[in-house]
Amino acid sequence: MSRFSDLKNIGVRLHHGDVSFDFVGRKKIWYSISALILVLAVGGLLGRGLHEGIEFKGGSVYTIQNTSASQNDARKAVEPFTDGTEAIVQKVGGDGLRIQLAESDADKTKQIAAAIAKDLKVAPDKVNTQVVGPSWGKEISKKALQGLVIFMILVVIYLTFAFEWRMAVAALVALLHDIVITIGVYALVGFEVTPGTVIGLLTILGYSLYDTVVVFDTVKENAKNITKQTKRTYSEAANAGLNQTLVRSINTTVVALLPVASLLFVGGGLLGAGMLKDIALSLFVGLAAGAFSSIFIATPILADLKERSPEMRLLAKKVAQRRASEAKAAKAAEAAGIPADQAEGHPDVDEETEADEDETVPAQGGAPRAGAARGRARTRPGGKRKR
Repeated sequence: MSRFSDLKNIGVRLHHGDVSFDFVGRKKIWYSISALILVLAVGGLLGRGLHEGIEFKGGSVYTIQNTSASQNDARKAVEPFTDGTEAIVQKVGGDGLRIQLAESDADKTKQIAAAIAKDLKVAPDKVNTQVVGPSWGKEISKKALQGLVIFMILVVIYLTFAFEWRMAVAALVALLHDIVITIGVYALVGFEVTPGTVIGLLTILGYSLYDTVVVFDTVKENAKNITKQTKRTYSEAANAGLNQTLVRSINTTVVALLPVASLLFVGGGLLGAGMLKDIALSLFVGLAAGAFSSIFIATPILADLKERSPEMRLLAKKVAQRRASEAKAAKAAEAAGIPADQAEGHPDVDEETEADEDETVPAQGGAPRAGAARGRARTRPGGKRKR
């Protein structure tokens, strides 16, 4: 019961900083994992390439409903018309077939439809034919690419004005990361790229961007006036913001993946729903990649870019100096037998710490004044002076 209670309250504990995962500090691990996934995705894209649907490369599609013929029977029926290219035959529903050929000549499509009806023993009017010319497919590809480029430009402009240019760059890298992985998975599994794929891709880009913006908004709030303090660096503030939104990101992703998984594995796998399967795969891969990039990629990249600025470098130096001073004070308190909770402000601890600092203070001539603290009078409580 206590474990369940801990899991139930993990979001509250993360938000208040009682529990924290060092995502930004372990950025090299996440970068390495991401690089490996990207290499596999690019390798699949360059090796196998994308399996473009009829809408992009042109061709003809023949759909037959209520048939007992097998996929092999359909391949044999259209084999004389393939000219050496392999026909794509898919199951549609429980008793339907979908045959895709590269042939787009109107006269030949009639002959092919008649041959399919004869060999599969169905009525000619039961063979539904769809023909798409290659020029139309090229126009669709061009419009899809234009839409993607416009989307990216608008994202950069919005984030630059709403937040800052470093956040825009980090979000853009995360989006490109999601696109490459999604397209690479399509190449690896051999799924057909259709307009449904493009719709799913644009949908997951919006989702990934939304998740990243939510994290960045929390980071921006944590980093407000951060240069006026010396308790934590920008990377630590960014990591705190990431932890505060972690449970929300995970919950949102899981809830979104469940119905998409149903579309992919039930609708696409069992029912053979072609368009649903194309949309569902891009959504499933993209949602998972978007959740990964918003947590493990976007914020660490933002922290990297931010820490390169002069003001953040100076802040990191001040934080390090403060922590070194606190460590010396703790060590002095331990040597003096003073409890840790009473060390701050205790005269003995202050004298020890100040003595260490005075020994490194440069004199007017530039050389350290060794032992300067020994000649300085200090006042103890009660008005007594110690020399």
